[in-house]
Amino acid sequence: MKKLIIINGPNLNLLGKRETNIYGNLTFTEFFDQTIKKIPNVSLEHFQSNIEGELIDKIQEVGFKYDGIILNAAAYTHTSIGIGDAVKAITTPVVEVHISNTFSREEFRHQSFISPNAKGVILGFGLQSYELAIQSFLDN
Repeated sequence: MKKLIIINGPNLNLLGKRETNIYGNLTFTEFFDQTIKKIPNVSLEHFQSNIEGELIDKIQEVGFKYDGIILNAAAYTHTSIGIGDAVKAITTPVVEVHISNTFSREEFRHQSFISPNAKGVILGFGLQSYELAIQSFLDN
C-alpha cells in the first residue's frame, strides 16, 4: 500500500470560506474525506500549517519514509528558500500542487522555490489538482 501525505501551507485551512471564486466552497476536510473514499488502497494523510518552520519539519519527518508528498506550500512557494531546500534534501518524491493557476495571477506568484526539485507541478485544476497529484504516484 502506497503511503502518501498532502502538506498544505498558509491559509489553506480557510478553504471553503476564503476567496470562494478562486478556491471553491468545499473545505479541505470535506475534500479529503471524499478523496479517501475514492482510493481505499492508499494510506493518505494530510497536514496543514500556517508556520513555515512547521512545514519544513513535516517535510523532513516524512521525506525519507513515505512514497510521495503532495505539497501546496501556498504563498511560501514564492518566498521560502527553506522549503525549497527541504524538498531538495529529502528522497521522497514531491509533487507541487496549486489550486489556482498561479500564472494567471500576480507576477510574484510565477516564481517557485519548490518546482526545481519537484517530481512535477500541477496547478489550476481546483481541488482536482490534488487528485491528479495522487494519481501520478499510483501510476508508477
